[in-house]
Amino acid sequence: MSDEDIVLTAGDAEVVVRPGKGGRVAGLKVGGTELLRQGERFGCFPMVPWCGRIRDGRFLDGGVVRQMPLNSPPHAIHGTTRDGAWRTARVSADEAVLTYELTDPWPHHGRVTQIVSLGEDSLTLTMAVETYEDSFPAQIGWHPWFNRTLGGGEGVRIDFTPAWQEERGEDHLPTGNRIDPRPGPWDDCFGMPDGVDVTLTWPGQLELKLTSREQWAVVYDEQDAAVCVEPQTGPPNGLNTMPRLVTPLDPLETSTTWSWRRL
Repeated sequence: MSDEDIVLTAGDAEVVVRPGKGGRVAGLKVGGTELLRQGERFGCFPMVPWCGRIRDGRFLDGGVVRQMPLNSPPHAIHGTTRDGAWRTARVSADEAVLTYELTDPWPHHGRVTQIVSLGEDSLTLTMAVETYEDSFPAQIGWHPWFNRTLGGGEGVRIDFTPAWQEERGEDHLPTGNRIDPRPGPWDDCFGMPDGVDVTLTWPGQLELKLTSREQWAVVYDEQDAAVCVEPQTGPPNGLNTMPRLVTPLDPLETSTTWSWRRL
């Protein structure tokens, strides 16, 4: 199938998916109000086969040191698929299935599948990485950009109760130390061992709860226009510090659900 834009609808919710622009959810409207920041770099894009930054773009792959392009010098950031063209495998009125074949600069063959499923009051994103050849380390997650304000109302409030915060070094990567959570603004990774659970509230307008069974989330709120809550299968630089091996018998799979209600 083609990589043309896809529009999903359920009740008064509408999602725009752009397979040809990194497989991203380019828009999410509830009752005609856009929740996601608009633009080529924004919306919500999948991070795969790693999340956040890799220190110096290098990671250990078995006994081999691999070098990824330094697209955020001095590091590599957010995987290899957010600028690529995904393919549309299946579409219905409220669900789209996309696939992406891992290729250069990633050194291994593998297939990524992403399912975007829209309900009247929720959006569920599911992703899997599988291989039929050699095994490799990987991470997956999502990077949504939520508008800080919805049509000129009060700015969004971010509420969550992490068990810890990854101490951030001067290079923006975790040092390996876990510290007590600190007040924002943040560009930081937090640990939630019972699963990611973050609530975004636009006072008097909308409440959105973002959940995932994963225990890691990066929260970024240093911009005026938008805030990010990024559920992922490991911390930044995790290909080096917490590698999760994808094998022919053991794919890497995860999901996140956003549910909302009017205020």
